[in-house]
Amino acid sequence: MAGPLTGLKVLDFSTLLPGPYASMVLADLGADVLRVSSGSRIDLAEQFPPFIPGTKLSATTAWLGRGKRTMTLNLKDEKAIKIIHQLIKEYDIVLEQFRPGVMEKFGLDYSGMKKINPAIIYCSLTGYGQTGPVSMNAGHDINYIARSGLMGHSGRKESGPSLTGMQIADVGSGSNNAIIGILSAVINRKNTGKGQYIDISMADGVIAFNAIAGASFLAGGPEPGREDGLINGGTLYDFYETKDGKYISFGGLEPQFFKAFCETIGCEDLISQGVAPKNLPAEKERVRKILKSKTRDEWTKEFKNVDACFEPVLSLDEAAKDPHTLERKMIVELNAPDGTRIQQVATPITFSEAKPEYNKIGDPTGTHTKDVILELGYSDNDYEEFKKNDVFN
Repeated sequence: MAGPLTGLKVLDFSTLLPGPYASMVLADLGADVLRVSSGSRIDLAEQFPPFIPGTKLSATTAWLGRGKRTMTLNLKDEKAIKIIHQLIKEYDIVLEQFRPGVMEKFGLDYSGMKKINPAIIYCSLTGYGQTGPVSMNAGHDINYIARSGLMGHSGRKESGPSLTGMQIADVGSGSNNAIIGILSAVINRKNTGKGQYIDISMADGVIAFNAIAGASFLAGGPEPGREDGLINGGTLYDFYETKDGKYISFGGLEPQFFKAFCETIGCEDLISQGVAPKNLPAEKERVRKILKSKTRDEWTKEFKNVDACFEPVLSLDEAAKDPHTLERKMIVELNAPDGTRIQQVATPITFSEAKPEYNKIGDPTGTHTKDVILELGYSDNDYEEFKKNDVFN
């Protein structure tokens, strides 16, 4: 059965990670995605090693480009703009990731596109949004989470905020909110016949991630600080080092889980105090010493049949090979150009009927340029003339 988004056609002008991740998910779910890139300006994601054996294709590009077609166009050329205008009649969803005002300079902003296709859905994904004092600032994930307030109460008191191994703002906020915004607009268009403009700010999305701490503070509670809350290190809910230098996690906030945890580590006297005991520093140090007396795998074995919100901290290699990961089909295999099979992370949405499709890895930038040009009614001679005049660079 075709994917749930079969019939949607997306023109993707994004680069790096946030936009390409969003459009990859849409492609996995059945949307027809055509990515338009510069033929002369290299996307940083294309330079990240490792590379697929026997190719110049980075593993990142092979993943982010999964299921999409790709063409190059020089947006400073009038002929290229005409080609985009032709595509807009068919690809009625646009995703772009330039700084505010850039697409307007090309004549490809929402107001211009809307004149060609009134039903167009146009999503701009930026660091700080289209308005505001810092909307024109350059930025990356670390900058967006820095301004959000989230890092003000994350990390450790002694060492301050800490980086994570994933891009919270780029993917958690930017990519996912772009997907939500686009699909919400699709439903609205189905109901009203009208397209619309969507302004996604990665920084806005991380502000929303303050969640419970934010709700409490805005309702008159104290401003949260590092290691003073329920889930940021201010209780026994935390990570703990084990004898072998590895780590385990304990998240048993509820009484029944906390009781099971205490019984397993031999701290029954803590049960009545709950996950936030009165003398937290001393009791936490006590728990640390106990958990450091055995290896991670020894503790994992002891907690195997204990319902205590306990899990080992796995390496990426361990997580990829974990039986639960495999059972959930979170690792998929696709054919590389040389016929070998390569693994990629799947889209984490499970459907009972129309399911995600993983047909092919991403192609090198510009692979389908000629195909798209011919589909628009141009001839082989036209294509060669465009190529000669740098329309694709």
